[in-house]
Amino acid sequence: MEELTKTEERIMQVLWKLQKAFVKDIIDELDEEPKPPYNTISSIVRLLEKKGYVAYKAYGKTYEYFPAISKEVYTKTTFSKMFNSYFDSSPANLLSFMVKEEKLSEKDIEEIKKLINENSRS
Repeated sequence: MEELTKTEERIMQVLWKLQKAFVKDIIDELDEEPKPPYNTISSIVRLLEKKGYVAYKAYGKTYEYFPAISKEVYTKTTFSKMFNSYFDSSPANLLSFMVKEEKLSEKDIEEIKKLINENSRS
């Protein structure tokens, strides 16, 4: 699976949220001002289609786009790459990073402990 740029990922987030959309719907959903040009977003969506992330249904010359890959699959793949590359596939390294760098609250730590305890019983 080819990696996405930050802009492509932002467009995918919109498509996952809307489930299907025309380019104008994607632009309307973006929370930036000024809104990006129609042709820019259209080009990005076509790139996403070439990469296999987006599919479409044609209505004459108009296209309705929808995700060809689920957010869950993308999340798993992306996280797996990050986990392997940055944390040497070590859950301890990941957890250590989260505790030290992300400033977890006591509530967060308790939830993590609960998840670990639940999984160790399975």
